[in-house]
Amino acid sequence: MQAPTARPRTSGLKWFLWLVGVPLLLFAGYLAFVVNWAYSDGERAGYLQKFSHKGWICKTWEGELAMTTVPGVAPVLWHFTVKDEAVAAQLNAMAGKRVVVHYEEHRGIPTQCYGETNHFVSRVSEIEDIGVRSRPVEALQEIPQ
Repeated sequence: MQAPTARPRTSGLKWFLWLVGVPLLLFAGYLAFVVNWAYSDGERAGYLQKFSHKGWICKTWEGELAMTTVPGVAPVLWHFTVKDEAVAAQLNAMAGKRVVVHYEEHRGIPTQCYGETNHFVSRVSEIEDIGVRSRPVEALQEIPQ
């Protein structure tokens, strides 16, 4: 009689690799897709109201743009995230000024380590604020009626 031969224990290892490896690869592919593909992109203009480096573990640059359409009307606040340190330095220098930011919207990012918002600013430029110039009261009184 022949003794039974021991089977190698590769079936358990294969099962474990399929159970862990395949979902891990699928998640990595999904993450690469949502980080590199932009759902939308565009520009927004407004006053840079708030910009800070925040977070407990994952520090991100988060900002707030006050967009006003008509003077005297409450502004609409638009929140954004900055990944690039050079753009963050530019925005820090422009606090309180009117700016135009170019952004990309990435939807479906699974963690807040990338940022608190879906809007990621990639470029910024300052707008020269001309404003409305009014005449002095004396000049208005000199205008013939």
